[in-house]
Amino acid sequence: MNANRRDVLKTGGGVTLLTLLAAAGWLQPGDALAAGWNKAAFDTRTMDETMKALGGSAPAQSKDITFVATPEIAENGAVVPITVSSAIAKTEAIAILVEKNPNMLAAMFELPAGTEPSIGTRVKMSQTSNVYALVKADGRYYVAAKEIKVTLGGCGG
Repeated sequence: MNANRRDVLKTGGGVTLLTLLAAAGWLQPGDALAAGWNKAAFDTRTMDETMKALGGSAPAQSKDITFVATPEIAENGAVVPITVSSAIAKTEAIAILVEKNPNMLAAMFELPAGTEPSIGTRVKMSQTSNVYALVKADGRYYVAAKEIKVTLGGCGG
């Protein structure tokens, strides 16, 4: 069987299934986006505003958060790889905050129970800044920080 034909059949089958689920009323357009989107949190500019939008108080410093940014001096702020792992029991979410970006909250990951509390992503940074790994565990917030130097701006730089 031709590989292109196989890809078309797989894609068409998936689209058909999603269409049938939507037609049956089991899948509503926009449900996935609306469920976890906290627009107010992503519009914040300071740690206090972010914590208020997330419904928490001042986070406690924690050594149980492993926060790695490789390299520590990013040549291009448009793509800064970051990895965060938590050894805190009952970790529910991990967020990445960049202090000097126009919007402080760069990414938020909600983790279902039983999931390994580790994420890896890339963020955009406008300039050298403190970057925070914010972990929500058992209803409380914990934080670890690291300064990442940027030699070429990524957010309009």
